[in-house]
Amino acid sequence: MKLEDIINNTEPTVTAVESILGAADVLERHGNSSVEDISVLTADSRAVKHGGLFVAVRGVAVDGHRFIAKAVEAGAAVVVVEEFPETLPEGVLFVRVADSREALGRMASRYYGEPSDELRLVGVTGTNGKTTIATLLYDMARMRGEKAGLISTVAVKIDGEEYPSEHTTPDPILLNACLRRMADAGCTFASMEVSSHAADQHRIAGLNFAGGIFTNLTRDHLDYHKTFDAYLRAKKSFFDMLPADAFAISNADDRNGAVMLQNTAARRAFYSVRDAADFHVRVIEDRIDGMLLDFGGREVETMFTGSFNASNLAAVYGAAVLLGVPADEAGVLMSRLHPVAGRFQPFRSPEGVTAIVDYAHTPDALINVLDTIREVMPDGASVITVCGCGGDRDPGKRPQMAKAAAERSDILVITSDNPRSEDPQAIINDMLAGLDEFEKGKTHCHIDRREAIRAAVALAEPGDIILIAGKGHETTQTLATGAIHFDDREEIVAAFQNKL
Repeated sequence: MKLEDIINNTEPTVTAVESILGAADVLERHGNSSVEDISVLTADSRAVKHGGLFVAVRGVAVDGHRFIAKAVEAGAAVVVVEEFPETLPEGVLFVRVADSREALGRMASRYYGEPSDELRLVGVTGTNGKTTIATLLYDMARMRGEKAGLISTVAVKIDGEEYPSEHTTPDPILLNACLRRMADAGCTFASMEVSSHAADQHRIAGLNFAGGIFTNLTRDHLDYHKTFDAYLRAKKSFFDMLPADAFAISNADDRNGAVMLQNTAARRAFYSVRDAADFHVRVIEDRIDGMLLDFGGREVETMFTGSFNASNLAAVYGAAVLLGVPADEAGVLMSRLHPVAGRFQPFRSPEGVTAIVDYAHTPDALINVLDTIREVMPDGASVITVCGCGGDRDPGKRPQMAKAAAERSDILVITSDNPRSEDPQAIINDMLAGLDEFEKGKTHCHIDRREAIRAAVALAEPGDIILIAGKGHETTQTLATGAIHFDDREEIVAAFQNKL
């Protein structure tokens, strides 16, 4: 079953028109409808059924107000708008709200019976580390015998069921349907990634969070937010909405860590791998196959590598304690946690070359991963980095990505990521513009990502480390002609075999 099928297989809890509208901040009403219980709640005019409630949402590319007539023609009995249309047909209740996206989130929560009230829901936001932290919290809950749910970039998990994700945070209706399924399955805990898009678009409106976690903030998604300040405000808005009985834990090592919690009503805490904090984690020993960490005086051997992962584990540890897990038990559980697929995931060839597949797709994430590799690599070994940049996304970070990789790699292989509608060579040229002549001299370019990975393997000697960055867990590559199957993990295994 696909993730979207959850909506068709999850019965709504509340269908009474007045109850659902009561979740929104209604400014004005016009007209009447004979329908007392709606047949469906949707923001897609194509999904409207007779007696349905249609919400006209102003999207990034399309304004739902353009499809009001189509929704009414399909049988919508109630239409929620930000602006009344010129023509108001008989037999339809029109309701005006200030922000239809926020109203949709709140009504979706009511429609599915406020499922987040039945869960201890923890949201994770930031540029890097969201997937790892949210997944590890889910894993930890299940280790403790709890039924748990997860909503992440990689997958949605409902206790033992797993569905592949298409977005970091689903739309409000699908999101609440997933939470309803979790509650009905007996889950008592759920963790989820909260993207900046989701916060800005009020997809999480109406949800009751038990806690929020901030990881870090670096340049990303400026194609959407336009400015870094707008990106920061979107992230901060999540903490601003947390209730007083929730917790908010932030990264003290990030320069925006304190800013995130400035206006939250939640009880505040900080974690750090550098300085004193409510939850301080110290790296005692760092190796390619794991770290020995000190969790507040408790030495714990973990399966993770790198200071960025030490920071992720500090966030998980702090959140677990704030959720009521005894500190000693939380420390023991840290040793049993496994890295997330596509996040610093190692592969080793028979001849002794190590490849790391990682989702790093921002300059800061790439720097963190490469600095970690440099710290743990054998003497005399070389680092070969394979990376690209996505098309139809912020072009300003392309030269920064190339520069970050070139400065920390002995050989750089620039290739395609998800070029989408853009010319892959033009994206590569944007990246090359960030390099000086010396750096260009150690750079190879291959538009075909498979060929780039094979070239990196051909160049590697025993003991060398290859970083394949940007796609991580992804199993497709998006080209101008559409999506094709492509998995960096499969490709590196095949490249190692072909070299034998």
